[in-house]
Amino acid sequence: MSAYPVPRTQWSPVMLRRLVLTAAASVAALSVAPAVAQADMLPLPLPTPVTESTPNRLTVEVTDTGNGRDGTFELECHPAGGTHPQAQDACAKLDEGTWGRDTFAPTPADSNCTMQYGGPATAHITGTWNGRPVDATYNRSNGCEISRWNRLVPVLPETGA
Repeated sequence: MSAYPVPRTQWSPVMLRRLVLTAAASVAALSVAPAVAQADMLPLPLPTPVTESTPNRLTVEVTDTGNGRDGTFELECHPAGGTHPQAQDACAKLDEGTWGRDTFAPTPADSNCTMQYGGPATAHITGTWNGRPVDATYNRSNGCEISRWNRLVPVLPETGA
């Protein structure tokens, strides 16, 4: 005999019905939850590993830099080559990348950027990097865009501004 007597509970039909309905609803919800959770929790795609067969070819068009480095250049990486004047250094810069971020992503629309002008230089990069298409435009119209340009030097040339 225990020190604490266990009271006997009388289950009314209403209480039993509630218990059964609650249990059935719980089982139904749990059987659906994994399918819904799996759809939302699929793993993110991993970056494509760089191999010799991975195309890494970019066309870099640069205008109005003010330093005589304007033109259209082909950049090939792995191995470095093409007509880009600093192909080896440019490929090394691109290989640094930023984990979890698109190297060529535009400045987010909600960014607060300083109102400074870095000159009329513009650039357009197209092609393929690590198996993914690239179509990115660069300018030096404000502090965010100047920083974005500078992060990609020597893929993009230093400017005279």
